[in-house]
Amino acid sequence: MKKPHANYLNFAKRCLLLVVLFCAVIINVYGQDNLKVKAFHVDLRIQVMTMPALKQLALKLHNQGINTLIMEWEGSFPYNGETVISNKYAYSRAEVKDFIKYCDGLHIDVIPLQQTFGHVEYILRHYKYAALREDDKDFSQVCPSEPELNRELFTKLIKDMISLHDSPYVHIGGDETFLLGHCEKCKKKAAEVGLSRLYFDHIKLICDIVNSLGKKPVVWADIALKYPDYIHLLPKGTVFVDWNYGWDPNLFGDRSKLLASGYEVWGAPAIRSEPDNFYIEKWSNHFENIRNFVPQIKSLHYQGVVMTSWSTSGAYSTVFDSNDDAVALYPVRRVYPLSAFNLLITAYTEAVKSNQPLDISVFIRSYCKTNYGFNPADADLFKKALFTAPYPVMFGKVKGKTNLSLDNLVDSTRSALSILNKLKPQKNLQEFEHYRLMAEIRLLYLNTLQLEAVMNGDQFNEGTKGKYRATAISLKQQSAKLDEKFDRLNGGFIQAGELADEKALRNAKINELFDKLVR
Repeated sequence: MKKPHANYLNFAKRCLLLVVLFCAVIINVYGQDNLKVKAFHVDLRIQVMTMPALKQLALKLHNQGINTLIMEWEGSFPYNGETVISNKYAYSRAEVKDFIKYCDGLHIDVIPLQQTFGHVEYILRHYKYAALREDDKDFSQVCPSEPELNRELFTKLIKDMISLHDSPYVHIGGDETFLLGHCEKCKKKAAEVGLSRLYFDHIKLICDIVNSLGKKPVVWADIALKYPDYIHLLPKGTVFVDWNYGWDPNLFGDRSKLLASGYEVWGAPAIRSEPDNFYIEKWSNHFENIRNFVPQIKSLHYQGVVMTSWSTSGAYSTVFDSNDDAVALYPVRRVYPLSAFNLLITAYTEAVKSNQPLDISVFIRSYCKTNYGFNPADADLFKKALFTAPYPVMFGKVKGKTNLSLDNLVDSTRSALSILNKLKPQKNLQEFEHYRLMAEIRLLYLNTLQLEAVMNGDQFNEGTKGKYRATAISLKQQSAKLDEKFDRLNGGFIQAGELADEKALRNAKINELFDKLVR
């Protein structure tokens, strides 16, 4: 056999070296191998899922490569010793233990999330904890100037949490502390040492509790980005989660300071977030967030990624029975249940696996072919319907779109629903029905806003009132039919009482207009 010429061998070696270098650059840019934590965040503040649904979700995520769940139990956790915090939808301790065991069998780490600073309405609404309130009427935040009270309460709660969880981590929240420096004690301290020290003194207290229990604390990064001066106070094992849902990377503060801090960082996009609500899901925003931020997480060499999925904003409207006695909390924003978001969940898991940014159109075509049996043309129509005019409305006007009227928005939504109704999926029919129901709920809502706009107009009076009764009756009847469909699609996914809560709050506006016009 003739031996290869030396020049040929040298050329081949150089080509091979270039290929290796190219692959190294790709891995370095997208960082496929540096994500030790591939997580999904489950928000149970509202829309508390049934235990079979939770297990089914965990199995699906496991099959798609997810190795971590972050469980925001809030009041659905069965607290022991501080039982007043648990709400009417709380699981039993046996159920939580069984769920953790099930996830262990799937090699999924379940990280408990215990809010310890902001978003603690579900704790502070009870007068047992009134001394910890930063404000007597806004129960969203504990006062960081009460360190001994905070240490006592959160040591109990975190100990209780980890007694049912095996994870090496505890997520302590720490985000959106909008009342920072609000009360008189905190104003005084902030004037002396600054808001960064006020914030990090409290977070350090919580981190020290977590460390003393043999765990690593995980913290949302927004406030650390805003007030980074004393970030160094925290234990070196602390993990920050840089959440970005499609905005400038320095929206909260200079990200480079977080990157230079030496702390481990995870990144977090979202599949449900502001401005999503009952009536709108900004599919295009979330797809773009996945496409843009997941590769960025890899290129920044973050060690983890967490897909967040917010059932509510975490802000609550309080109902007072008297001047001081709070009797109810209502979430300011609710979103369609997680049952409808397999499409985005799969987009996320595919993006995490891939060396390249998600190609949205290619992904949707592939997903539609596999899951619904659609050809490319039908998949493109499906995408068009999902992405059509996802604009919120305020005071009868389309928010942020001066050239688009409410009537135009109704027409666009009706067109999108028409596309969805014409498409004929060959499989996964129930999953596809969620898209239709979401569009139907949006159309009903916009029609209701049209009626509300008329009633707020100068021409509406007792004499013209009768003209709109038939419209109100029709909308009320449509609402009842959508409620039946909502029960059928989500029964068994979220708890029965939550189904009733969802319908009652979603229908509040049409019920009010109906009562004014018909009864």
